[in-house]
Amino acid sequence: MKNHTRRALLLGAAAALAVPALQGCFPLVATGVGVGAMMYNDRRTSGAIVEDEGIEWRTARAFREKFGDTVHVNVTAFNRNVLLTGEVPNEQLRGDVERWAASVANVRNVINETVVGGFSSLTSRSNDALITSKVKGRLVDAGNVSANHVKVVTEAGNVFLMGLVTMREADLATEIARRTSGVHKVVRVFEYISEEEARRLDALPGDKPK
Repeated sequence: MKNHTRRALLLGAAAALAVPALQGCFPLVATGVGVGAMMYNDRRTSGAIVEDEGIEWRTARAFREKFGDTVHVNVTAFNRNVLLTGEVPNEQLRGDVERWAASVANVRNVINETVVGGFSSLTSRSNDALITSKVKGRLVDAGNVSANHVKVVTEAGNVFLMGLVTMREADLATEIARRTSGVHKVVRVFEYISEEEARRLDALPGDKPK
């Protein structure tokens, strides 16, 4: 019963977060979530969580000002690593968005997974939001890796996994994502830590040291 309750709450939250992306009001969407929710059982420091939110916001704003509606790029930051997904019209702009993201304050690394092509449809984005919620729900149900330690981003049916995880947790999360219906490919964008470091971080209440 406990797992079902947690999964219901998680799916509800994922659906709520998907609304801005599905409304189609902006060609570029920052995919950050509420800071308070993210701090629960997160291995990052509270400062790092806030910093990631700021990175997402600043990068998305820079893209809107620089590129307008010529690109559709989603920005996801985790521990100052920035994942770019979405579509751009040509290779030059693909390189441009990567360089601009790298120039944003406090960004450590940019993983550019944008593709050259037309913008995804509302139906495709809705399906991606559903896949993300299913993967997160299956992580909760499995119980062998915390869903709070894995950030899931889906683009065109491809699932990107981020987080501070052990190799064992990465393998488990990857297998769960691969076995989720609708998933075409799983891309690991993890930062790896030792089992000892994971236990140390999980045992600490509140803010975690960097």
